[in-house]
Amino acid sequence: MIRKPVLTVVDYTNWASELVKPITSRVDYQLDEDSIQYSRIAARVLGTGFDETEYLISLHEVSQVPGVHLLSETLDKTMPSQRFQSIQRIYDLIQEQPKLSINRFVAFLEGEQLLPKYGTDPDFNRLVRAALIDVFKLFQANHVGAFNHPEFRRVFLDLIKWTWNHLDPWIKETSITENIPHIVWYGDMNKSQAYFLYYLLLLGLDVVILHPEGKDDFKEIDPENKWTVIASYPTTMTLQPFPLEEPQRQGTVAYRASKEIDHVLHHEGSAYIKPWQFRNHLPVTVTLKTTYDEIFLLAKEKAFIRPNFSSNSEEVKIPSLFTKVSGVSSNRKDYWDKMHKLLSYPNSILVKSFPHMKESKANNQYHYQHSLGKDGRLDPEKMMKSNWWQYHHLHDGAQRGIAAAISRMCANPRMKAQHGESEEQIRLYLFTQAIIIPEELLNSMQTFDYSQDIPKIILFNNELNGILSKADAALLLLLNEFGLDIVLYNPPGHNDVEVYIDKDYFDHHLLDDMVFDLSFQERKKDIPIVSGFLNRFFSGKD
Repeated sequence: MIRKPVLTVVDYTNWASELVKPITSRVDYQLDEDSIQYSRIAARVLGTGFDETEYLISLHEVSQVPGVHLLSETLDKTMPSQRFQSIQRIYDLIQEQPKLSINRFVAFLEGEQLLPKYGTDPDFNRLVRAALIDVFKLFQANHVGAFNHPEFRRVFLDLIKWTWNHLDPWIKETSITENIPHIVWYGDMNKSQAYFLYYLLLLGLDVVILHPEGKDDFKEIDPENKWTVIASYPTTMTLQPFPLEEPQRQGTVAYRASKEIDHVLHHEGSAYIKPWQFRNHLPVTVTLKTTYDEIFLLAKEKAFIRPNFSSNSEEVKIPSLFTKVSGVSSNRKDYWDKMHKLLSYPNSILVKSFPHMKESKANNQYHYQHSLGKDGRLDPEKMMKSNWWQYHHLHDGAQRGIAAAISRMCANPRMKAQHGESEEQIRLYLFTQAIIIPEELLNSMQTFDYSQDIPKIILFNNELNGILSKADAALLLLLNEFGLDIVLYNPPGHNDVEVYIDKDYFDHHLLDDMVFDLSFQERKKDIPIVSGFLNRFFSGKD
């Protein structure tokens, strides 16, 4: 009998009630002699409700319904030795024949009787085979080397193991013209588990994946939400064991109300922003175009006050300055006062000798290649898990923000080619420089609350104090990508950063005079002036 599952869209308010319904009670159910059409549930349910206890109670209640299988808590890892030996023979065969097609590979599995057979429903037998072929095709598409990939043996072994330990008994105990197995996965999952859940989805079973922290381990399998829908609760909580026993109701009306008010005030897009609300978001710069005077008006404003500030569930867009000031104002006092004002803001860093950034001579080709994802871009998670990653001491949100900024910077390099460099060589250079950020700048990035005061890098390049280098330019590109303010002063009005970065990527303001020997002027401390009379009065001499 041909199966025609129709995906039902659910959200965090109804996924549980929809999941436990038999397919005969769902919309779209139709049964005729040759086919069956039914609604099925396939969702990634991320986060929790306002009352954590109520969330845990709902999980427990769902797990007690007949036909619901809590796979994450009951995973059977046993396997008969004879079946293991058959799997090993097939695995050795495909290692010897790397060009073996996936269809032939699955045919060998059938020949070794490694796939269950359902004599009363030949169409379902064909579906089991076709679904497994699709699973292996996805693994092949996602992993360089396909069946020679070091993780393939584990995934292959687990798929066959769990097909017999779980799928086979579920199908045999269910009248699949009247209902389907309802599968629940709670918490973290590894690669094998993710591919097995994908297999179950292809077979038309109900699958609900839950993670109270909002972690989405299934995103690699279904990045475009083709097979599953996202149902996001408004809040999250720390992952804890699945409630095998019914939790005691402890949440009060006042507690739930306070959580809901907090969500209303501080949700994405709210005008009310609490400290570190975006700590785990990815910072993405929106470089502002300004006049010279607007630099100093915007510099004093917090990020969320600036034009074009916005956020969603994953990213926060930070309106930042990346500007160069060539020459000097005819009003020297105004020139220095404005520069000193920039330096007076929290987390402002002055750079007045060059090169500031140490040029790395390391060959990081291996690290770069092994950090690429299937889309050819640097994968932030792979970078953060690598042994060369030097930022493990930073909090997780800052690490993810830096890794994502490196990935974006290298994917779309804004650095000019030097001496015939290829674009791939530029990417490698930017990557090499980005993984050795100076400690002082790391501290600014770590303490940057993305909606609040933006750290500022003020560079004073009078060309008497060295030459701005290519490594400096690479660093500026990364800091801009991360959302920091950058203001570069060049009193002589010569090219410096333009040698390495196209002018389209930063603002440029030309002042009145070009000055070739201007030394940096330290800010004078304010000294209170007391009149002679008051001075004598307070000293008690009169």
